[in-house]
Amino acid sequence: MPGIDRGRDGKEAMSRINADLEAILRVVRIGGATFTLAVGAAVGVGACGAVPAVSGGRGGPVPALAGTAGPTGSRPPGPACEVDARLVPSCGAWWGIAPEVFTGRPPDRALPRAERRMGRPADIVHLYHRGPELFPTSKERGMARDPAGRRLLLINWKPSLDHTWAQIARGALDRRIDRLAGHIRTTFPERFFLTVHHEPEDDVREDPGSGMTAADYAAMFRHVVLRLRQGGVRNAVTVMTYMGVPNWSARPWFERLYPGDDVVDWVAMDPYADDRVQTFGGLVNKTRREYAAWPGFYRWARSRLPGKPLMVAEWGVFERRGRPGFKEAFFASVRQEMRNYPRIKALVYFDSPRAPRGDTRFDTTPGGTRAFGDLARDPHVRAAEVPRK
Repeated sequence: MPGIDRGRDGKEAMSRINADLEAILRVVRIGGATFTLAVGAAVGVGACGAVPAVSGGRGGPVPALAGTAGPTGSRPPGPACEVDARLVPSCGAWWGIAPEVFTGRPPDRALPRAERRMGRPADIVHLYHRGPELFPTSKERGMARDPAGRRLLLINWKPSLDHTWAQIARGALDRRIDRLAGHIRTTFPERFFLTVHHEPEDDVREDPGSGMTAADYAAMFRHVVLRLRQGGVRNAVTVMTYMGVPNWSARPWFERLYPGDDVVDWVAMDPYADDRVQTFGGLVNKTRREYAAWPGFYRWARSRLPGKPLMVAEWGVFERRGRPGFKEAFFASVRQEMRNYPRIKALVYFDSPRAPRGDTRFDTTPGGTRAFGDLARDPHVRAAEVPRK
């Protein structure tokens, strides 16, 4: 957190998120079909080699909003929308949240609170792990398999705070990776999203001997994914997560961060609505005059990585002094403009009263609460049913 112009203090604050949060995993099933899914190269197995899909929708009764009686929303049948082996919906986009971050609430408490506040269940829950921690935990597995409503997990794992990327790529953490692979293989066969050391841009060091160059990052990401695959993990849908801001993306080494198509299923950005951003279009295509060569993240990804679905893995709107209606206006712009960006297949909000640059809670004003609720109930983000496997 977050994809904004910031220093290392903000980045390390994000890495400490795990003190408050445990990952939440979600059961993913598709009918009675079985799946074989390789990390970084997901392949669904069905009749005649076809990729199984699910149908279903999220239209129907409007769920109760925060502060009103009623459930957090249901998922009644609607227009058919397929979900492929890489968890890409054929229509619309997944709706997700990192719930009540930096509040001290564990996710088994934070998630239902956040879902009540926004008036609907989340498709994706974004959680954070680091170092030797094993995921999913027993609580995470329990929440993942909640019969009241399935969710997909976006797990954000930083393998180490003590090793360079080059050291990890050379095998320094292989025992840790193997232990994690065994844990996932024996406890959690369902598909989930996995990103490895998100937002690496401000950790890059250009000194070739630092072990932290852009090429070192790409080698580290590849090694972790391939080692997990070698250890039997077949259910991780991999996500390469960038900040997506001009001051880092314009650096000459930026494109060397990419680990390769064979180990990346989705590409993600983590943009935040700082003072330079007024609308959703400006959020996903941040540009600055001093970095005139940078076209904006969505445009760059569409051009350079045309085969990859895009995820907004973290986004948030800060309070604006003198503009109490800004959040309301911004959420309305997301609803108005999101269909203009069809490559974006997941929107995952970062909900926190104490994010490094401010308060990103969506319900700090009545207008913001209403606009976010309208956005969360829009058919575009309720089109696909979370698969069972």
